[in-house]
Amino acid sequence: MTIALSVQNLSCMPDGVQVPNYKQGDLRAGIVHIGVGNFHRAHQAWYLHSLMQKGKAHDWAIIGAGVRQYDEAQRQKLAAQDYLTTLIELDPAGQSAEIVGSMIDYLPVEEGNAGLIARMAQSDIRIVSLTVTEGGYYLDPVSKGFDAEHPDMQYDAAHPTAPRTAFGAIVAALRVRRDKGVGPFTGLCCDNLQGNGAILRQTVVSLARLSDPALADWIDSACCFPNSMVDCIVPATGERERDLVNSLGIADAAPVTHENFRQWVIEDDFCAGRPDWEEVGVTFSKDVHGFETQKIRILNAGHQVIANAAELLGLDTIAETLRHEVIRAFLHEVQMREIVPHIQPVPGMTPAQYVALIERRLANPAILDTVRRVAFDGSSRHPGFVVPTIRDAIASGGAFEGLALVEAAWARMCEGSREDGTQIEANDPCWSELQRCAVLARGEPLQWLEMRQLYGELADHVGFAQSFEKWLKKIYADGIVSALETYLKG
Repeated sequence: MTIALSVQNLSCMPDGVQVPNYKQGDLRAGIVHIGVGNFHRAHQAWYLHSLMQKGKAHDWAIIGAGVRQYDEAQRQKLAAQDYLTTLIELDPAGQSAEIVGSMIDYLPVEEGNAGLIARMAQSDIRIVSLTVTEGGYYLDPVSKGFDAEHPDMQYDAAHPTAPRTAFGAIVAALRVRRDKGVGPFTGLCCDNLQGNGAILRQTVVSLARLSDPALADWIDSACCFPNSMVDCIVPATGERERDLVNSLGIADAAPVTHENFRQWVIEDDFCAGRPDWEEVGVTFSKDVHGFETQKIRILNAGHQVIANAAELLGLDTIAETLRHEVIRAFLHEVQMREIVPHIQPVPGMTPAQYVALIERRLANPAILDTVRRVAFDGSSRHPGFVVPTIRDAIASGGAFEGLALVEAAWARMCEGSREDGTQIEANDPCWSELQRCAVLARGEPLQWLEMRQLYGELADHVGFAQSFEKWLKKIYADGIVSALETYLKG
């Protein structure tokens, strides 16, 4: 028998499940968060919940929001359980569960985003945070500047009071706040992008400039966009996760599982105040770049180092992948030989120590993080996480053979079949184009590197192009394991 998750039933939760010691009715809003996925609920919402458990930040509760139609299904699930979430920590030593109550509302998803704009325009909202994926910031694929020609941005510039994107809604809300003298809010990006605050500023200010240059100047001078680095492995929710929460005696339509590790590093740059997050483990630092470089280039790139090889072999989870001796050895060798030399230590952690930490985290057998989830959206993740290290290696005369092999494995995976002949389903917003180029690359490998929106000038670097071509031919001829073993032999 399970107990339905609701505010009314919190006192009836099963033994051992931690519940909020604060009352939802006593909370007041301070944050609108756009993009209420699993990661946000296991990370930012948890940090705020932990602060609320200390009797603080009760005026900083979260209002959830989304701008895509699929967000509405999530909203309905959470609304039915009073916006509560069961978090299950998957520690190899044993699992634990707690219920997070830091969200108090979730705005209906509607065309034109009028409700979202109105809520962000109210004076109690002092932070607007986002998790909208690395590829969601309208960056030009080559220059990484603002893509003013994107149809979404053109639409929002032409319809500034009824935009279709989160950024258009932010601009519209800031216009209302300026005109009413309410003042600015802080825009807090929580996506895996280097300089994510600067990127959020670029997108918001540049979009505003398309329709209202004076407003753009005001946003640029009045609002704050601190850079931040976020880290926690949070698998997607499926039947296993729902069965797990049911086994605890809780009926939760949207439970979240997560590893026994979290990190959040933020610049202390907030124009309208902030919660005292440092009291619950958040690090405030002027060197967020150092932390995010270490994390993005070792953890996030490490995911890409292993995921495509695993997909080709039909491996299901990341923990299973780490048990594959050749893939694990390849991950370690590429990290230490080709990635670590380009990373500086941060307080309390050298790059080599971070590699060891990541290897332990990825191997956690309690976390059934899927290869498919990790391999998703490679068209954003490879340019964002892997290619910058390749460029650094080329510029410094460093090694890049293993990273060329990583890119060849991605090209082979995008061809759409595993080595046993089974089909790989579409797993990227740009899958059709990726698959078209991957099929061409089987006969002419350098066709893959001609996707300059992903690789820029790397196609013109003879050494890298030759390495890529060699590895892709090797994978097709002898299989991915043979290619990895050849690399490991030096």
